[in-house]
Amino acid sequence: MAGRGGVVSVTGAVLSDAEVRELGSTEAGAGALAVLADGAHTRRLLLFRVLLDALDSGGLPPAQRAAAREHGALLEAADRAAPGQARRVMFYPLTGPWAENCVRQLDRGAPDHRDIGHLGPVAAAAAARAGLGFRTRVTPHRDGIALPTLGLLRHSGPARAAELHGSGDRLVIRPSGGPAAELRRTAAGRWSSRDPRWSPLPTLAGGPRPVLLDDLDPCRVTPGAATPAGPPQQRAHWQAMWRRALPLLRLGGAARAAELALLDCVVPLPGPTATGRHTSHTRDGAFGAVLASPPPSPELFAAGLVHELQHAKLAALHDLLPLHTAGPAPRHWAPWRPDPRPFDGLLHGAYAHLALAALWQRLALTREDPVARDDAWAAHARCAAQVGAVLPALRGARPLTDAGRAFVKAMTARHSRLADHPPPPEHRVRAAAYVDTARSLWHRHHPP
Repeated sequence: MAGRGGVVSVTGAVLSDAEVRELGSTEAGAGALAVLADGAHTRRLLLFRVLLDALDSGGLPPAQRAAAREHGALLEAADRAAPGQARRVMFYPLTGPWAENCVRQLDRGAPDHRDIGHLGPVAAAAAARAGLGFRTRVTPHRDGIALPTLGLLRHSGPARAAELHGSGDRLVIRPSGGPAAELRRTAAGRWSSRDPRWSPLPTLAGGPRPVLLDDLDPCRVTPGAATPAGPPQQRAHWQAMWRRALPLLRLGGAARAAELALLDCVVPLPGPTATGRHTSHTRDGAFGAVLASPPPSPELFAAGLVHELQHAKLAALHDLLPLHTAGPAPRHWAPWRPDPRPFDGLLHGAYAHLALAALWQRLALTREDPVARDDAWAAHARCAAQVGAVLPALRGARPLTDAGRAFVKAMTARHSRLADHPPPPEHRVRAAAYVDTARSLWHRHHPP
């Protein structure tokens, strides 16, 4: 892409002015999405470099430092031998927050051996994917030996270590005090075993790329948080919702379907919530992951994916090309939240709701079932009204950079085009009343 006219990002990637506008409209093409992914992957490689360099100066006891060095060397060997395979593990979304946490611990001189020890499974998974011949020892997680992107070998006893032996498409895992399990890589790239202790990660298929349903990785939640409920009996539900959500995303337009190329994994969260609602979110440093409670319908699953992928796109873009210089002070009104939002949160929320307004509008225009069509119009009208209520504040924001102004201008143009297919009047009136009520409540609780 070097040589195209446009804006050079902080990592050297180039986004043309047209691609910045495409992203602002929420409907970017494959080229712009590839730049976002490349930027995220470049940052991940730099993060691993920092992590491996910090192992010698982070306060690790000698034995743990030696083990970490061995694992780091194995990871580098895998990356040299077959970078395309090894980086499927290195770029896996859930390794990002873990690596960032390890770097922070080493920087403070207070490493947690359980966190640093996860470098062993990461390196072993990368080496197995790369087809290296290797032997190494790792420390099991409390649930077993978890290998990112591959699966989990559960152990019944308090195994303190496990030996892993890889060769080509074969991997043997031998927990201390227990029998060995043999894994084989299938032609489809899945790691299977006849051993009942082994649970491979299931795949959500049918999109532009396979997506892992990860209910096993020990790094799938924020450190210290409760382990999300993702029992195997829920996997059939997720598979069914995924199959039924894909056609809805395609009905939502080419951009909605293309965004799925950014998705690497879906992480099941406990659900439903106390209010019975479906929830979803992204996680800092985990580009390509969507965390979600079990969706009650394919429509809500599709909407949740669209919502979270906009957050992922915007965060990746802002890392490459800062859109504003605003601070973190929470002082802005947003009609989708009762609490004050920082400027970045306001921009993120408006961007996600703009994409949702477009999705619901397309579904309303294409659904044959009258109830589904009416529900889609109601959701569209509410999202469109919410975005329209905050666009003036975004357009007039002084902290916007030149790229940020172009981005918000494209958001505004996309919002204006929604009026080409207005919702039924009753939905428009109810949406306006909803926003007015939210504004009144805000002023009542946050007087000037």
